[in-house]
Amino acid sequence: MKKILISAAMLLASLPFVYAQDTNRISVKPYGFVRNYLTFDSRKTYTVIGGEYNMLPYDEAWNEDHTEDLNAVPQMELQALTSRFGLNVTGPRLLGMNSGAKLEGDFGGFGSNNTVLRLRLAYLRLHEGDREIVVGQDWHPLSGSIMPDVLGMASGAPFRPHSRTPQVRVTRYHHSFGCTAALLWQLQYMNNGPRSASDPTSVASVDFAHRALWPEAFLGLNFKQGPWYVQLGVDAQIIKPRTHAVDGNGVTHKVDESVSSFTPTLYAQYVERLWSIKFRTMLAQNTSHLNQLVGYAVVGNGGDPLPTSGAVADNSWEYRPMTATISYLDIAYGRKVKANLFLGYMKNLGVGERLYDYSCAGDYYIYMKGGEEFTHLDGIFRVAPSISYNLKAFNVGLEYELTAASYGDINSDATVEPQRQVVNHRLCALVKYNF
Repeated sequence: MKKILISAAMLLASLPFVYAQDTNRISVKPYGFVRNYLTFDSRKTYTVIGGEYNMLPYDEAWNEDHTEDLNAVPQMELQALTSRFGLNVTGPRLLGMNSGAKLEGDFGGFGSNNTVLRLRLAYLRLHEGDREIVVGQDWHPLSGSIMPDVLGMASGAPFRPHSRTPQVRVTRYHHSFGCTAALLWQLQYMNNGPRSASDPTSVASVDFAHRALWPEAFLGLNFKQGPWYVQLGVDAQIIKPRTHAVDGNGVTHKVDESVSSFTPTLYAQYVERLWSIKFRTMLAQNTSHLNQLVGYAVVGNGGDPLPTSGAVADNSWEYRPMTATISYLDIAYGRKVKANLFLGYMKNLGVGERLYDYSCAGDYYIYMKGGEEFTHLDGIFRVAPSISYNLKAFNVGLEYELTAASYGDINSDATVEPQRQVVNHRLCALVKYNF
């Protein structure tokens, strides 16, 4: 058995060399890390991936006699779900360009216990000088490799847009100026919408984007010189929330509905020696698929009478995207010992017109990440200082994350009148071994 294990280890270690020798064209280099997060939260929070990916604290939930907030419950856990492995592939020249590919996964995929193998990245890359073409699943152009130096798994979300998605992306530079254009389709990160023709409750699904036929589009103008990188861009999207509706007689009808959104953004980065300063601001519209708390709402029902008993009318609904201003600033200093400060801010600006009140009692159809839990969210801010010790094969760090969410009563235009602020204190300890 010992000889078999030694032989298997030698085979894996020589894999890049074997591929290179057999084809004289292709080399494969494995990489990855084992990463453990120990997290403590002072109250119940909206998280994914086993609690590692922290978004924001839930609103207060008082008991019947209003003496206890049932969400004021601390929790603590240790997880290694985001330990990662991948392959970097370098191949022959294609279409006059250098070729390569990447395949990457971890264990934070879909499943009741969040221990399912998950595809993170899988793309083909052609590049030559100032040109690049990427086809496959890669980081969204609004996410990219331009990430804040935080320790938490969420990498700055929900203030930083966060998504990996199938796409075709082209980048071209002329001296210091460049352009990035991309067409994108949804997979793991999705918009929200009505559950079915007869059930208007909120659910996340790729169907809303896929049946629109038009892919999401991004266009960015870039400037890169010395320590500076600046990008001015816009993201545009069309989704179709419903294709059918049920009238008061229980008859299903086809409907033609869509909601369009445009998200302009500015990103600036300065990296020089031991300093790193990163800033992004965006006027976000319907960016649930980017792990942000911004969706859309129904503003009209074709002029027909209001449905009764929660029934869905047979006309096409009219929608408007919610808008929010979202920004973050990240400042880091050091290399072997690195100190970092992350600041994030989000403000809900509503939809700009009156919502469709289906009960005449202040009840609205609003679709956003997290469902109905966050329709009365006014804004969020975060302050997260951290310190880390970094070697080539080993990283350890400690981060404190204060996230405050303002909740209140929703207005008729989807803005929220803030009435209370809920704060979560998160402590995160990171231990990571790279290979």
